[in-house]
Amino acid sequence: MQLYPKLITDALATVRYPGTGKNLIEAGMVEDDLRIDGMHVSFSLIFEKSTDPFMKSVLKAAEAAIHTYACKEAEVEIKTKTVQAARPEPGKMLPQVKNVIAVSSGKGGVGKSTVAANLAVALAQQGYKVGLLDADIFGPSVPKMFHLEAENIFAEMRDGRQVLIPAMKYGVKILSIGFFVKPTTATLWRGGMASNALKQLIADADWGDLDFFIIDTPPGTSDIHLTLLQNLAITGAVIVSTPQQVALADARKGIDMYQNEKVNVPLLGLVENMAWFTPAELPQNRYYLFGREGVKQLAHEMGLPLLAQIPVVQSICESGDEGEPVALHTHTMTGLAFSQLAEAVVSATERRNREQPATQIVEMHK
Repeated sequence: MQLYPKLITDALATVRYPGTGKNLIEAGMVEDDLRIDGMHVSFSLIFEKSTDPFMKSVLKAAEAAIHTYACKEAEVEIKTKTVQAARPEPGKMLPQVKNVIAVSSGKGGVGKSTVAANLAVALAQQGYKVGLLDADIFGPSVPKMFHLEAENIFAEMRDGRQVLIPAMKYGVKILSIGFFVKPTTATLWRGGMASNALKQLIADADWGDLDFFIIDTPPGTSDIHLTLLQNLAITGAVIVSTPQQVALADARKGIDMYQNEKVNVPLLGLVENMAWFTPAELPQNRYYLFGREGVKQLAHEMGLPLLAQIPVVQSICESGDEGEPVALHTHTMTGLAFSQLAEAVVSATERRNREQPATQIVEMHK
């Protein structure tokens, strides 16, 4: 049987692209490079971007259509081209970011997101260029903390790619999955979907030139942590815990994750959150509600710096609920504590960069 171009294009016209409902010819997805050499057929299909979720299924359908409607014995070679530039490779996703800092906790409820948000603001207050990524895909809280629940995130073409433009508030660039889902709706995603969403927030966004890229990670250890480790060379990690023994037991697991020989991310230090309670009317009094200096003792035991001790003050809760991080108020006790935390993180990061080699991404073995 002799093959000719119209036989091939007629076969491809039977394949519909799920994204638009149009067939491949109508959608203009068949490149003008069709070649026929005996029984060998080669051509290219054009997709908007390299991460198109329908790419594999469309390629299979196109090959099957040629075998069905043109010739069963045809040797089909299909190449792909993309309109947008490809997403940067793992390890090269944030080329203009100097330091990537992961803020983690072994369990939820210890104030990790509060610490991450206020650390970002405190760094910005000190003149650094800062980005904050809410990587807690299933429980995003950063939009609430910055009063950005109604923020609309737009995309623009930059360097041949469509990228998200982060929100900006208090001098901090911010992205969160919370900008794209309803606040009252649970995010019921499998691990793969959550990981892909996270990669989009990192690589498909215009973060620009940053001194510090703060990542508010989910509590515990999960697929999200693996995705971060496989795609970003994390400069260092900050572990947040309360002094309570239950929290400390989980904090040890978080420390172990980063110190694992396959991960090997330097630990910048520990933060003791809710270290003590101080009532506003008695600023000199300290009440140790969750135990005394448990994180300080853990830091000493593990040979790690204690970066800060953050007290429990009603203003922290109120500021978070009102979307105005307490770090903005450096004249207050907690504002000063976060300012000192930022200074400690800068110092620990500089020391880490002087004394240790650059972190490598965790390689994926297929």
